[in-house]
Amino acid sequence: MSSSPPYVPGVGERLASAEKRRGNKASEFRIWWREVDRVLLVLILALMAIGTAAVAAASPSTARRLSTSETTLPDLYFYWAHLRWQFVGIAVMLGASFLSRDNARRIGIMLAAGMLGALVLVPLIGYEVNGAKRWIRFGLGFQPSEFLKPGFAIALAWILSWRLKDPHIPVLAIVTGLMGIVAILLMVQPNLGATILFSGVWFVLVMLSGVSAKKIGGIIALGIGGVTAAYFLYDNARYRIDAFLGGGTAFDQVDLAQRTLLAGGWGGTGFWLGLKKMNLPEAHTDYIFSVIGEEFGLIVCAIIVLLYLAIIVRVLVRLADEENLFALLASAGLATQIGGQAFINILVNLQLFPSKGMTLPLVSYGGSSTIAVCLAVGLLLALTRRNPFLTRETPGLRALLNDKEKDA
Repeated sequence: MSSSPPYVPGVGERLASAEKRRGNKASEFRIWWREVDRVLLVLILALMAIGTAAVAAASPSTARRLSTSETTLPDLYFYWAHLRWQFVGIAVMLGASFLSRDNARRIGIMLAAGMLGALVLVPLIGYEVNGAKRWIRFGLGFQPSEFLKPGFAIALAWILSWRLKDPHIPVLAIVTGLMGIVAILLMVQPNLGATILFSGVWFVLVMLSGVSAKKIGGIIALGIGGVTAAYFLYDNARYRIDAFLGGGTAFDQVDLAQRTLLAGGWGGTGFWLGLKKMNLPEAHTDYIFSVIGEEFGLIVCAIIVLLYLAIIVRVLVRLADEENLFALLASAGLATQIGGQAFINILVNLQLFPSKGMTLPLVSYGGSSTIAVCLAVGLLLALTRRNPFLTRETPGLRALLNDKEKDA
């Protein structure tokens, strides 16, 4: 008895199947376009566009400084590299923004666990850059703390949201212990700036999660005690704080950055006409805000500050009626991370904060750091997506703030 040959779809059936898949993708895109916060997306892309021009302005300074007698880097070496990383970053950002909230939570938790493990490995197998061992190499070199930032915010939000299921779970103790572990691993590198940023995210999420005013006061006292202990026990922190309080010299990076920032006045010297940037170390990363000030003027610097403020305000407006505690906390944590890093960088350039070795998110040149920031933005866009035709009955963020006023 002969067996019948296996069924093979005909050309018409294959075409119909392909058409159905295209239709599903088109439908997914229409849903995404309807639900995504397009205002937030435009603000993000505007910052990235400014960053492209800023890296082009700063690239000659770094390229010439890193050139040797054997190798001469083209003036636009870092600009073209930045464009490639930006294309990858935008793809990551848009891909992450298509995630559902549940998938965004899962990816954030896995990212936090993986990068926490990588942080443990940094002192063992990491390599040193500019006097700090913060990088690790698995094929490509990357900085685990950069990718931990979005995962940390989401993991903390997930743990703090457990209190809705069982108010007896010691969520405050859990997230405080997690913060302590991260702080120790970062200080070993040393990375004081990242420690401050992670602590800020932790504090904002704990405050928004409904912790009493008495406990918040205790947390603030603990933070002051931690900074004091770091000053007396941690040489890197003491050096940076003393240098900041003692005032800079003509050769200090922060002093050079401030003088570069103010050199262009309100209107700037013009593109590629800045001279002080040529003496500025890390002009394309840590001190790119100063390069913008010199070549494009203080007005453009003010626009950048307003764009960061607009991003934070836009996220808060979006969360005003958010009824999901996890989404509210995670979105607030990601916004705090991006905004906090931006304002620390800007304050350093203005000589109002000790040097931290921290880039300006979405603007500075970066490889893995650009992808990490774009991933954070993509997760933020995913968490703030909402159907505009559904009404919210719960007051969301407003309820948390009102409850805290009553407790006070």
